[in-house]
Amino acid sequence: MLKAKIRSFAPIIATAAIFCAPLLVQAATPYQSRNMHFGVSGGNVNDISSLFCCSGTLGSLLHAGTTQYILSNNHVLARQDQAVPGEDISQPGLVDNNCRPATIVADFTRAVKLGNNVDCAIAQLRPGTMDSTGDIQGIGTISSVIKAPSVGLAVEKSGRTTGTTSGKIGSIHTSVNVQYQIRCGQGKKYIISYTNQVVINGSSFSAGGDSGSLIVTNNSCHQPVALLFAGSSSTTIGNPIGEVISKLGGGLSFVGGTCSTTASPQSGEQTAVQPFDLPQQAVDHASMVLEQNRHDLMSRPGVLGVGLGATEDNSAPAIIVYVDQTSSARPELPQHLDDVPVRVILTDPIIAY
Repeated sequence: MLKAKIRSFAPIIATAAIFCAPLLVQAATPYQSRNMHFGVSGGNVNDISSLFCCSGTLGSLLHAGTTQYILSNNHVLARQDQAVPGEDISQPGLVDNNCRPATIVADFTRAVKLGNNVDCAIAQLRPGTMDSTGDIQGIGTISSVIKAPSVGLAVEKSGRTTGTTSGKIGSIHTSVNVQYQIRCGQGKKYIISYTNQVVINGSSFSAGGDSGSLIVTNNSCHQPVALLFAGSSSTTIGNPIGEVISKLGGGLSFVGGTCSTTASPQSGEQTAVQPFDLPQQAVDHASMVLEQNRHDLMSRPGVLGVGLGATEDNSAPAIIVYVDQTSSARPELPQHLDDVPVRVILTDPIIAY
């Protein structure tokens, strides 16, 4: 499974680039070929090294006044803090166009520097190159009204690699250690620690190359919830979208309508998007216990993340501990902390992809 933004081999012999990997065959899916919708392949045309080219997902459309911007990750658009304003953003990305720039659809504008608890960036859209309504492939138009994440909330996303998928939020307020690699497929690996992250559990929600996807509510409103930026074989990690927009600054908001889940739902819709009905007093107590023990739990060998979730049968709040199943270290973890269940989820190292 490819881990950092999906990447392709681009070996260099003398001064000529020889493209030879199966991934370099032009993709047939709408998520990987030329597409004016969002939730599809794209990236910075300079995100290439001597061995690999990298791409992610052009997730959604923002605006500030009459100017429109593509929203994705820092590591997709800004090359991990290395890009300068004006660098070309192509759709599809390099990995879906023989490691060569395809249609240039935007110009890199700015990013929040990595290490500030979000992985996000914007690029100013070139008029006429993508759908100005912000339509996301497989989802459609979205609401401009942000939705706060909650445990059990039904969500969906559209991304370059796995297309349109659905799931439920498994934990919120999650501390997590995420692995990056300094260049596209090469160089030193390093860890950035995040707090207050959104986690969707399950192996089918995302994969390498889906970074930059917008996670929205799984109903007709499609309210923005989180920005996908990392994951493992069994988890997907997203920055809460409210924090993303706040830290990008500049009066940005989503291009879309004003629908929200406070409006009357369509038939069958309310049960589709509703989070677990956990007693608020129990949730508040579990949150307090989590904060009291967060640092201790995160410091234990093999622990990748700690957050607030629910027991396996969804009957009560629980402290969720994500443990690295590839590590020889096995942390000693209690079954309960101050009467709050501790639920262990085994996973692989969590990687920005």
